[in-house]
Amino acid sequence: MDTLELATRKLKHLDVCLNYPVNYQTRTTGFEFYDLPYQALPETDLAKLDSRCTFLSKPLSAPILIGAMTGGAEKAKLINKNLALAAEQLGLGLMLGSQRVMLEHPEASESFAVRAYAPSCLLIGNLGVAQLNRGYGSREIIRAIETIGADALALHTNPLQEALQEAGDEDFSGLLAKLETIIKEVPYPLLLKEVGQGLSKEVVNQVKDFGFAALDIAGAGGTSWARVEEFVRYGEIRHAELTDWGIPTAKALVDAKQVTPAHTLIASGGIRTGLDIAKALALGADVVAIARPLLAPALDSAEAVIEKLQDLIDELKIAMHCTGAKDIAALKTLELSKR
Repeated sequence: MDTLELATRKLKHLDVCLNYPVNYQTRTTGFEFYDLPYQALPETDLAKLDSRCTFLSKPLSAPILIGAMTGGAEKAKLINKNLALAAEQLGLGLMLGSQRVMLEHPEASESFAVRAYAPSCLLIGNLGVAQLNRGYGSREIIRAIETIGADALALHTNPLQEALQEAGDEDFSGLLAKLETIIKEVPYPLLLKEVGQGLSKEVVNQVKDFGFAALDIAGAGGTSWARVEEFVRYGEIRHAELTDWGIPTAKALVDAKQVTPAHTLIASGGIRTGLDIAKALALGADVVAIARPLLAPALDSAEAVIEKLQDLIDELKIAMHCTGAKDIAALKTLELSKR
């Protein structure tokens, strides 16, 4: 696929995410089945709450990453610039979209070159695990990280999305052994993430000892990339049950925490409110990642992204205040009740 074809696909992805019903239709994140313990006398001062944390050895002002979205097209360059400016100003982390287009077509690198806009923020690169069956290895991963000055890189796994994508990657065989080897060869933190169908407890158990710096469970309930691909490919949904298949985010998170209690976990997939963030942290996440709610603001301006994120941070702090949690560590000790 040449640069123009890849850029066209990226633009179609953006158009569909902005204008089509790409959310799961019959499946939710599952966070609505959990309640935080509300305290009428919390003994906290909202103005003095501390939302700071450390993730991948980098300080964050709040446990939030801007999730992976795009790259490789001119519009993607604007989006990534505004996301980077927002991440830097707010002191949050930023994960970029898949860098495959950049590695195969260096002229697309500019849309990923955001370090100048975010010199101090946690920056995470991104490549698909399926590329390991297409000749990629530690050399390509290291190049993806170093070219953009990233602190780490996420390897995303997305068999359902690829199966529904026109000319998608279909070979996911033998990847466990390759991942275990790659981690030993790459001198940077590597993360494993799904894209919205969820990491099952079986997969978490298989990779928990590989040495991943974090696992992004990326569950179902938010954007269905299977739906995105069907709209891109057909202009309609032709396989409704397939495109609504996945592990709800809350379940994937709880399962992962049970399998590997000490592992660093990212919760993503349908995180839409500060209350969602608080529940995810109390259920075992170390940080959350948020993507599509920031897409339209990122096309507008960095200020629009900042406004959206600040609202989420403010809501998170209100949730902390009304549970009596003075900081993130206290929030993570709370026991949620099931409805």
